[in-house]
Amino acid sequence: MHKQILIIFKFKSLFKIINELKNELNFDVIEVSEEIDLTDKLLKFNNSLIVTQNKGADKSNQLILNQLPIKISKLLEKINIEFLKLQFNEKSKIDIGKYKIDLNSRYLISNDQKLKLTEKEANIIIYLYKSNLPVKINQLQKEVWGFKSKLETHTVETHIYRLRKKILQMFKDDDFIVSKKNGYKIN
Repeated sequence: MHKQILIIFKFKSLFKIINELKNELNFDVIEVSEEIDLTDKLLKFNNSLIVTQNKGADKSNQLILNQLPIKISKLLEKINIEFLKLQFNEKSKIDIGKYKIDLNSRYLISNDQKLKLTEKEANIIIYLYKSNLPVKINQLQKEVWGFKSKLETHTVETHIYRLRKKILQMFKDDDFIVSKKNGYKIN
């Protein structure tokens, strides 16, 4: 795993304090004072957290310190908690070809488009993705639905059909889940 980066944005006094402690920390510290530099650093370091005093940066991975003074131990605790949240969120995203699936929010994402998935749809995609071979309907039925049931195979086929239709409507992609003669596969 890459080392985590703490970006201190427009907060010189905090940077001086944290920088003095840098040898004791489990993350690197960078000071940024311009918005353009911040964007550049975020592109360069994807495992980063922004700490700022004002809500100016408007990024999802930021910690706003607007209740000062704060004990340094409390500040470091807050920073470490935010880094843990970022790690958790990053591990919940799986790259599947040109898509990313977010397991926490159950979205299939491509570029800036997000398709909301049901839990069953997300499980179908993940199971198909992990399989190198086409997956038969009865195997999907057993593994995704979790039991040998009297579930009719058309239930599985209907779920796949609806999922493929949603993907086609949102992403104009009718080749993501393909039907082979011996089952379904992620293309």
